[in-house]
Amino acid sequence: MDQTQKVGFIAIVGRPNVGKSTLLNTLLGEKIAAVSRKPQTTRTAITGILTRGADQYVFLDTPGVHKPRTKLGSAMMKSVGTATADVCAVLLLVEPVMQIHPTEQELIKKFSKARVPMILIINKTDVHTPEEIIRTIDVFRQEADFAAVIPLSAKTGDGVDIIFDEVEPLLEEGAWFFPSDMITDVPERTIAAEVIREKLLRLLDQEVPHGTAVTIEDFKESDQRIDIRAEIFCEKAGHKRIIIGKGGSMLKKIGTYAREDLEAFFGVHVNLDLWVKVKENWRDNDSLIASFGLSHKD
Repeated sequence: MDQTQKVGFIAIVGRPNVGKSTLLNTLLGEKIAAVSRKPQTTRTAITGILTRGADQYVFLDTPGVHKPRTKLGSAMMKSVGTATADVCAVLLLVEPVMQIHPTEQELIKKFSKARVPMILIINKTDVHTPEEIIRTIDVFRQEADFAAVIPLSAKTGDGVDIIFDEVEPLLEEGAWFFPSDMITDVPERTIAAEVIREKLLRLLDQEVPHGTAVTIEDFKESDQRIDIRAEIFCEKAGHKRIIIGKGGSMLKKIGTYAREDLEAFFGVHVNLDLWVKVKENWRDNDSLIASFGLSHKD
């Protein structure tokens, strides 16, 4: 006898650089979200889909919550609000701390008011002591009544499966939103752009990578290979020189690492052609932000 299908949207929220994208990738067993040690890696909500038995979990990886300094930042924060509407649960991801950050207090207040079940996820247990974990649990339990508290390591995967045990009772009966073999509704072009941008974040220093955007100008598929032409936009001519590197060395490295990830994801050979262009102050330009797939306007 077939089991009754259940489905639910689960938002992953938290401050920048706490490991939200790493957790999403670990939950799915696939790398679909950009991961970097630099904050604000994710710029828009990324959907990760996992179907286990009769249950379909739709995870929404959101940008790190921060005070916007540019119109791009405003667009990122807008995507957080959009992603967390009508979810069955919220995973509040934090690191072991001595006290709660005001941003986390705001998130707790928001979801408590909306009566959305919150599961506190204490990440990075692989680099913190049990005493630090226990102290963090005590600090956060004074702030709210969480549906569950799960210490884990998104990096190693230790404890991650407990999330399914806690979220499963919160799913609702109903037909799945996606086919059982689908892991994301993010277009292939967007995945390619995110992979390339992640390499910029990993390989470049300080402000340069946050002033970059990637668009896919051409994406041609066949059974044997995918040909991708991508344009990297930056804000200054000096940044362009850094991205290209001496004799094209940095751009070649970015392309090599990106191609490796793309081939692993798509399962075919990838030809990757990268170009670098300057668009001054694009992070405060409404039309350019929109052209890169974001808009800060309502």
